[in-house]
Amino acid sequence: MDAVTQWQKQWFDYTQSLRREGFLDDQFAQLKKLQDESSPDFVVEVVSLFFQDSEKLLSNMGRALEQNVVNFKQVDAYVHQFKGSSAWIGALRLKNVCINFRNSCEAQNLEGSTIKLEISQQVLCLC
Repeated sequence: MDAVTQWQKQWFDYTQSLRREGFLDDQFAQLKKLQDESSPDFVVEVVSLFFQDSEKLLSNMGRALEQNVVNFKQVDAYVHQFKGSSAWIGALRLKNVCINFRNSCEAQNLEGSTIKLEISQQVLCLC
């Protein structure tokens, strides 16, 4: 087995394990279908952009939650964007955490929002 074939098998096995564990959903499979010979790195590029954007969003959320007076509408806007990105890429668990996170923002629950931010960061690290 050559190196490319071995890497492809490892990638397939890894994404399958993430699907079994509930980290990814069918949307990720749909995303993979958009990749073709004209754009062989499409999924890698999309995932890389997702992680770059996620890092910025999590940082913005963290700073917003550290303010003396938390602007929950702004935090919710960040979470809404994060949820959309997570759903588009097929990151099921992360999308679900964002749904709960938005509920904490709507209730203006600082403790719940801070916990959800920590969970979001942990789940993102697993992806």
